[in-house]
Amino acid sequence: MSSTNGPRQHTGRRPGQSGTRDDILAAAARLFAKQGYNRASLRTIAAAAHVDQRLIAHYFGSKQQLFVAAVSLPFNPAEQLRSILAGDPAMARQRLAQIVERVVGEPAVHQRLVGVVRAAASEPEVARMLREFFRTELFEPASILLGSADAAFRINLVGSQVVGLVMARYVLVLEPLASMAPEAVADAIAGTLHRYLFSPLHDLELPTPSTAGLGTPP
Repeated sequence: MSSTNGPRQHTGRRPGQSGTRDDILAAAARLFAKQGYNRASLRTIAAAAHVDQRLIAHYFGSKQQLFVAAVSLPFNPAEQLRSILAGDPAMARQRLAQIVERVVGEPAVHQRLVGVVRAAASEPEVARMLREFFRTELFEPASILLGSADAAFRINLVGSQVVGLVMARYVLVLEPLASMAPEAVADAIAGTLHRYLFSPLHDLELPTPSTAGLGTPP
């Protein structure tokens, strides 16, 4: 990859779109880790990558999509959330099952998800920027789409279930879960995810909105 701290070095790769895109991703990863999701702006990322800011929109479309690519998330969770909550409520359980089946059935998806979880567990800056991304792009929109004060908690529950499922199946390799067909796993877990999102929960004393979903240790 070309250096961003001085004259561009020749690495044997012909200059072109892939090089520019990689430079943007490298700069974005550095700044998201250093400044967090909210503080890192497209302008500063473009400056660090030595590109015009319009190229970020060209390659990635938005800051949200750039973050998803820079962190190597297997899909955009904000888009998945909108598809679940904004669509026909009667089909929500089916949509949840389809997402889970993709997560456990496609190696490229669960391998990248495991990688992100491991990075967040070992690198505080990765965990911090993920918390900011989830709060801004998932928890706040969910509050509007679900119309409930406990929306962030509900999304927390869904995320913990999916991450726990992937870790149990692919890291711990717990049987019989590890050997079950993806569609069977998806069918089994979809009802629980649906309940987390839409069914009444017991009365809870939730954190204040300023800290809800951040998960910052005391």
